[in-house]
Amino acid sequence: MADLALEGQIGHHDCREKPSSLPILLPMAESSENAAAAPAPPAAPAPAPVPSPAPKTSPPASSGIPPRYDLDAKWDACLDLSIRRVAYSSLAGAFGGLILFRSPTTRWASVALGAGVGIGAAFTECSYIFNGSPPKWSAKAATVAAHSEGGDK
Repeated sequence: MADLALEGQIGHHDCREKPSSLPILLPMAESSENAAAAPAPPAAPAPAPVPSPAPKTSPPASSGIPPRYDLDAKWDACLDLSIRRVAYSSLAGAFGGLILFRSPTTRWASVALGAGVGIGAAFTECSYIFNGSPPKWSAKAATVAAHSEGGDK
């Protein structure tokens, strides 16, 4: 009958049960008596020297090339940027086409428009990366051209 009561309670531990008769072993504190009685462990053999790996053919990251002339880093940044811009713009175009249009043709057209926007944005940003900052247009040049065309006499 006791077996039937415990069958449904697998893993249940009753605190009132009698403790086991196994002794509990506690670590002993280090003392001079214990240290002298224990023999010293045998010395391990010295590990074999590890051969150094072959030098890499590409220059290390701190090769001394200024960031302005580091084409590898520029291409890496441009490719990463291009992939992200095209993918995110295409997804935005697909989502917009799904929400706004019913025809599959117009939905694909919105995906193509999104991809085109992504390509254009990536191209613009990559040209900034490779060629430096964009040209600074002065307000004076724009206003001079506007006044000369209108021609109030």
